Amino acid sequence: MKTLEELELEIEKIKFRNKKVEADKAWKTSFFRRALIFLLTYFVVVLFFTVAQLPKPFVNSIVPSFGFLLSTLTIPIFKRIWLKYYYLKNINNKKEKNNEDK
Repeated sequence: MKTLEELELEIEKIKFRNKKVEADKAWKTSFFRRALIFLLTYFVVVLFFTVAQLPKPFVNSIVPSFGFLLSTLTIPIFKRIWLKYYYLKNINNKKEKNNEDK
Protein backbone atom coordinates (compact mmCIF):
# COMPACT_ATOMS: atom_id res chain seq x y z
CA MET A 1 0.00 0.00 0.00
CA LYS A 2 1.23 3.50 -0.83
CA THR A 3 2.16 5.94 1.86
CA LEU A 4 0.40 9.26 2.32
CA GLU A 5 3.46 11.09 0.95
CA GLU A 6 3.49 8.94 -2.20
CA LEU A 7 -0.20 9.62 -2.75
CA GLU A 8 0.32 13.36 -2.27
CA LEU A 9 3.17 13.28 -4.78
CA GLU A 10 0.95 11.49 -7.31
CA ILE A 11 -1.81 14.07 -6.78
CA GLU A 12 0.68 16.89 -7.38
CA LYS A 13 1.86 15.22 -10.58
CA ILE A 14 -1.74 14.89 -11.78
CA LYS A 15 -2.45 18.55 -10.96
CA PHE A 16 0.68 19.61 -12.86
CA ARG A 17 -0.32 17.50 -15.86
CA ASN A 18 -3.84 18.95 -15.80
CA LYS A 19 -2.46 22.49 -15.81
CA LYS A 20 -0.25 21.62 -18.76
CA VAL A 21 -3.21 20.13 -20.65
CA GLU A 22 -5.30 23.24 -19.90
CA ALA A 23 -2.49 25.48 -21.17
CA ASP A 24 -2.17 23.43 -24.36
CA LYS A 25 -5.90 23.69 -24.98
CA ALA A 26 -5.86 27.44 -24.33
CA TRP A 27 -3.04 27.80 -26.85
CA LYS A 28 -4.81 25.72 -29.49
CA THR A 29 -7.99 27.79 -29.23
CA SER A 30 -6.35 31.22 -28.83
CA PHE A 31 -6.90 34.11 -31.21
CA PHE A 32 -3.14 34.81 -31.07
CA ARG A 33 -2.33 31.34 -32.45
CA ARG A 34 -4.83 31.71 -35.30
CA ALA A 35 -3.51 35.16 -36.20
CA LEU A 36 0.04 33.81 -36.12
CA ILE A 37 -0.94 30.91 -38.40
CA PHE A 38 -2.57 33.37 -40.80
CA LEU A 39 0.48 35.66 -40.90
CA LEU A 40 3.02 32.85 -41.27
CA THR A 41 0.95 31.24 -44.02
CA TYR A 42 0.64 34.58 -45.78
CA PHE A 43 4.40 35.22 -45.73
CA VAL A 44 5.27 31.69 -46.88
CA VAL A 45 2.81 31.93 -49.78
CA VAL A 46 4.10 35.43 -50.70
CA LEU A 47 7.62 34.03 -50.75
CA PHE A 48 6.56 31.09 -52.90
CA PHE A 49 4.58 33.27 -55.31
CA THR A 50 7.51 35.70 -55.58
CA VAL A 51 10.02 32.92 -56.30
CA ALA A 52 7.60 31.37 -58.82
CA GLN A 53 7.27 34.84 -60.40
CA LEU A 54 3.49 34.80 -60.20
CA PRO A 55 1.62 38.09 -60.61
CA LYS A 56 0.66 40.19 -57.56
CA PRO A 57 2.08 37.84 -54.89
CA PHE A 58 1.03 40.12 -52.00
CA VAL A 59 -2.61 40.25 -53.12
CA ASN A 60 -2.90 36.67 -54.36
CA SER A 61 -1.48 35.28 -51.11
CA ILE A 62 -4.50 36.50 -49.16
CA VAL A 63 -6.85 33.80 -50.50
CA PRO A 64 -4.78 30.74 -49.48
CA SER A 65 -4.04 32.34 -46.12
CA PHE A 66 -7.73 32.91 -45.41
CA GLY A 67 -8.45 29.36 -46.59
CA PHE A 68 -5.98 27.96 -44.11
CA LEU A 69 -7.34 30.22 -41.35
CA LEU A 70 -10.87 29.06 -42.19
CA SER A 71 -9.76 25.45 -41.90
CA THR A 72 -8.42 26.10 -38.40
CA LEU A 73 -11.77 27.62 -37.43
CA THR A 74 -13.93 24.81 -38.84
CA ILE A 75 -11.90 21.85 -37.60
CA PRO A 76 -13.34 22.09 -34.04
CA ILE A 77 -16.86 21.82 -35.51
CA PHE A 78 -15.97 18.64 -37.36
CA LYS A 79 -14.18 17.30 -34.28
CA ARG A 80 -17.36 17.67 -32.21
CA ILE A 81 -19.38 15.92 -34.92
CA TRP A 82 -16.84 13.10 -35.14
CA LEU A 83 -16.75 12.68 -31.37
CA LYS A 84 -20.53 12.63 -31.13
CA TYR A 85 -21.33 10.28 -34.00
CA TYR A 86 -18.28 8.10 -34.35
CA TYR A 87 -15.93 7.99 -31.39
CA LEU A 88 -18.44 8.03 -28.54
CA LYS A 89 -20.71 5.61 -30.40
CA ASN A 90 -17.83 3.15 -30.85
CA ILE A 91 -16.84 3.48 -27.18
CA ASN A 92 -20.40 2.69 -26.12
CA ASN A 93 -20.50 -0.29 -28.48
CA LYS A 94 -17.25 -1.63 -27.03
CA LYS A 95 -18.59 -1.22 -23.48
CA GLU A 96 -21.76 -3.09 -24.40
CA LYS A 97 -19.72 -5.86 -26.01
CA ASN A 98 -17.50 -6.14 -22.93
CA ASN A 99 -20.59 -6.38 -20.71
CA GLU A 100 -22.00 -9.15 -22.91
CA ASP A 101 -18.72 -11.07 -22.68
CA LYS A 102 -18.83 -11.11 -18.88
